[in-house]
Amino acid sequence: MNLKLRWIIIAVVVAWSVFSVLPMGKQMKLGLDLQGGMHVILGVETDKAVEARIDSYVTKLRKELSAEKIDFSYVQVDDRGRLNISLKNDEAFSQVKEIITNRYPSLEEIASGNPEDMLSFRFTETAVKRIKESAVEQSLEVVRNRIDEFGVSEPVIQRQGRDQIVVQLPGITEPEKAISLIGKTAQLKFHIVNENVTAEDVEKGNIPANSRLLYQRIVDQTTGQTIQKVPYVVHREAVLSGDYLVDAQVNFSQNNMPIVEFTLDSAGSKLFEEVTGENVGKRMAIVLDDNVYSAPTIKSRIAGGSAYIDGMANLSEAKEIAIVLRAGSLPAPVEIEENRTVGPSLGQDSINKGFKAAIIGVIAIMLFMLVYYRLAGLVADLALTMNFLIIFGVMSQFEATLTLPGIAGLILTIGMSVDANVLIFERVREELRLGRTPFNAIEYGYEKALSTILDANITTIIAAVVLFQFGTGPIKGFAVTLSIGILASLFTAIFFTRTLFAFLLRRGDNTKLSI
Repeated sequence: MNLKLRWIIIAVVVAWSVFSVLPMGKQMKLGLDLQGGMHVILGVETDKAVEARIDSYVTKLRKELSAEKIDFSYVQVDDRGRLNISLKNDEAFSQVKEIITNRYPSLEEIASGNPEDMLSFRFTETAVKRIKESAVEQSLEVVRNRIDEFGVSEPVIQRQGRDQIVVQLPGITEPEKAISLIGKTAQLKFHIVNENVTAEDVEKGNIPANSRLLYQRIVDQTTGQTIQKVPYVVHREAVLSGDYLVDAQVNFSQNNMPIVEFTLDSAGSKLFEEVTGENVGKRMAIVLDDNVYSAPTIKSRIAGGSAYIDGMANLSEAKEIAIVLRAGSLPAPVEIEENRTVGPSLGQDSINKGFKAAIIGVIAIMLFMLVYYRLAGLVADLALTMNFLIIFGVMSQFEATLTLPGIAGLILTIGMSVDANVLIFERVREELRLGRTPFNAIEYGYEKALSTILDANITTIIAAVVLFQFGTGPIKGFAVTLSIGILASLFTAIFFTRTLFAFLLRRGDNTKLSI
């Protein structure tokens, strides 16, 4: 490669790096350990996911048994999580067993004949394990969607252990709001209100087995405090769930109160139309996480698959509900097991100490190179400066996050960059002692040192890739900085310095080399 082309490449790299870095610090993102934020560990209640799955089987089985014209008294789940089917004749036993075997392989029969007209099933151990595993993975995706909607940049959301999720939110300023958003199960359901239960029955606790008691919070619009709880007895089985929901947006009612308008997909729209058509004149409770938001009377069949939720305390709550509905519901409730807030003052202290260590190290190395290698040392120092410029340019351009381990990776890169130049310079000195001209000594020195430098840097890059693939957030930050630093080091320590030596030897006295 001729010298002119080399300078063009160097000029392009430098110009791109300067353009990426400026204005200084605007695009560089700092990790949780440098700018502060939240560190939350969520525990997924996987047993609840198993309960929810078998509850969903109850509804499906009732419909299928009715469609097959099988005589049954009831299909229900008992308090031990067993699915019980009461049958009216002997022929139904074999029919139900055949349906379960063919359509529900995750269920196994555990007992029959106690009482004699009943079949009992439960999930197999393999199915329970699979449901719990799926619940954690699905929760991970839902939390990630919610954080994306919340607008936090560079969050760390990853699984930990069997049923935990780690969430790190750098720079978060509203921790309570974030916790509320992450921890909300957001299971939207529609229940028909059981109008046969009177207020007196509610007071005495006479709630039918097929119903449940829920409450609607009435809040003070000024203070946001709950001032009343209105009881509603609803049929236990939901007529529709939020699984069909495709969008949710905040709007305002005619009374200028915040509401959440939502839209169902085609299947949900059809089901919603059927449900409203079959229950005209009845009240339908819109329930989110077991809280009744409203219970309007169905006046006519509702087509189109659009409806709204009202009863929110304020606009902030409406926005929060819209976000969790769009992001999807959690398959199981989550519990906040650990909630730590890293203060920004601690992050600033880390930044100051990290940069102070880096500056002292760089100055010491530059002085050493100048004293020990003279003009060649100055070339190495220029390469080191360019190395920094390229690293920060790449990190700014790709909006990489700088963490405290990332600063450690930066300092390690400085050492590796200088080490490469030391290897080259010592080879050049050996060639000069053998009587070669400076130009030939440079050519042979770079050629002989190249394989050693590449071996060391390639193995380090492989290690960095492994760290990035299997490491956690801070470790990934270290791996990213190290990888960028090594590539920049190879460019500056080999390409840039060799170009500069070639320029100096052709323009100046090529019989001597200050090294």
